[in-house]
Amino acid sequence: MFSTDKKVVYVTRDAERALGIAPGENYLVVARAGNGTPHLLELEETKRIINDNDAAVLVFKNNQLIEDICKTNGWRLLNPGAGLAEKIENKITQVEWLGDLASKYLPTHRVAPTRDLVFGGRMLRSDLSKQSNGGRTTRSNLGKSGSASAKKVIQWAHGHTGDGTVLINSENELRALQAKFPDRMARMTDFVAGPSFTVNVVVSKDKILVGNISYQITGLPPFTDNPFSTVGNDWSAASTLLSESEIEFIAQMACDIGEKMRVDGWRGLFGIDVMKDEELNKIFLIEINARQPASTTYESQLQKSLEPTGISVFEAHLSALLGKQVNQPLTQINDGAQIIQRVTKNVRSVPDDMIGSLELAGYKTIAYPNAGSNSDLIRIQSAKGIIENHGKLNGRGKEIVGILERKTPDKK
Repeated sequence: MFSTDKKVVYVTRDAERALGIAPGENYLVVARAGNGTPHLLELEETKRIINDNDAAVLVFKNNQLIEDICKTNGWRLLNPGAGLAEKIENKITQVEWLGDLASKYLPTHRVAPTRDLVFGGRMLRSDLSKQSNGGRTTRSNLGKSGSASAKKVIQWAHGHTGDGTVLINSENELRALQAKFPDRMARMTDFVAGPSFTVNVVVSKDKILVGNISYQITGLPPFTDNPFSTVGNDWSAASTLLSESEIEFIAQMACDIGEKMRVDGWRGLFGIDVMKDEELNKIFLIEINARQPASTTYESQLQKSLEPTGISVFEAHLSALLGKQVNQPLTQINDGAQIIQRVTKNVRSVPDDMIGSLELAGYKTIAYPNAGSNSDLIRIQSAKGIIENHGKLNGRGKEIVGILERKTPDKK
């Protein structure tokens, strides 16, 4: 069993984020739903736990306020610096940080104030040399025939689970956005349909450890109303939707980005999202999540459920943050999935009897007391995959939908 000789207190509003390993004598969790991490850190009870144990502090996502609180209290914060995370994750500044890796992994793009964006026409790689502001992109469709995409994707510097992404279908829609946010820096790309994948990566002081690639379940009804929102991960689908060479390409991308982060002082987890352009048959970098990705906990639990051949991504994360050598490989998995029912216009809550039906059917559930649009309502976890093909649920996935929509009888 993994253990650390240095006491660590993980402080979070969502206990699930901290459960990549089981709490114990040297690994403590302070969690309270509805309270942000800075608020939890300021509670006298939290201060007492940290101080009495002379513990280091770990959080899900660092920011300047958290750093200030830890500094004021004399606590060691294990997370990498908030400034570095911002530089890497910001959708406008990321290309400059990536340097040569930008042309290697990013599709073509345009970064400019919203008022200067133009609808129509396809962007060429030569456009990159004409830009002075830098930036990064998610999706590009150059088209085998050279034709431009009929839709555009606009992203702001920051977003969460797709909320910072706007799909533009016409010049009139772009003009409306320009009238509302004329001076806001934005990134525009051609829209491309294709499967997305994510991989969790650990940066230690002397190596990069690449986790297991999962298919990223995105925009799937009835789980969300937002076509860009990530609602889950399926670790069984990557091997059927990606070729061996594509898997190797994604792993190399993760290593290249991780090595650049390592040189800049990053330690611990980060994640990358990639997309397979089905027309060009090419993998593009979509996003870098400079923090512990949300899928880390369940990937780690799936890893520990096997006869371990190595360590979990969370164990490697904690070891790297504590400055330890990570000598074991990450355990490989090829099955399992989780999906999140978010708050939608038709789904405002998940009744207890529905949760019971899901659990009777063999699924693990984690409920959340959220009410905001597109926020998490219930996380549903399966030891087996739920995706049959890109955007298509298999029998288990359909069973989950049936229970959520009360279209199938409860299992006894």
